[in-house]
Amino acid sequence: MRFLVVDDSPTMRRIVINALKTFGYNDFVEAGEGQEALTKLASEPVDFVITDWNMPIMNGLDLTKTIRSTPNLSHLPILMVTTRGLKQDIIEALKAKVNNYVVKPFTPQVLKEKIDAVLSTVQG
Repeated sequence: MRFLVVDDSPTMRRIVINALKTFGYNDFVEAGEGQEALTKLASEPVDFVITDWNMPIMNGLDLTKTIRSTPNLSHLPILMVTTRGLKQDIIEALKAKVNNYVVKPFTPQVLKEKIDAVLSTVQG
């Protein structure tokens, strides 16, 4: 399974990727913001998107909406990982059709539980 990890913080991308490695996932693509993520999605196969919300150029919410409105990408599972923990933010993300939502800071265990929950709904 190939993950696209989208965050404008290289440190946060590294934290997510290191957590994924501990869960046995070793195939990653990285992007620093949504526009770059769309370029990567257009050029290489990806099975799961993990994106931040607050990023320059194109934020994670706009990235999610673009993926959902693109026929060959709309099926992709999307996990939003963000500092935005307000109820209205979570509702807005869910309306944009993210599959799940993690508020930073998070533990690797929480990340794993959210990924497993998304995979169980999209595969089952």
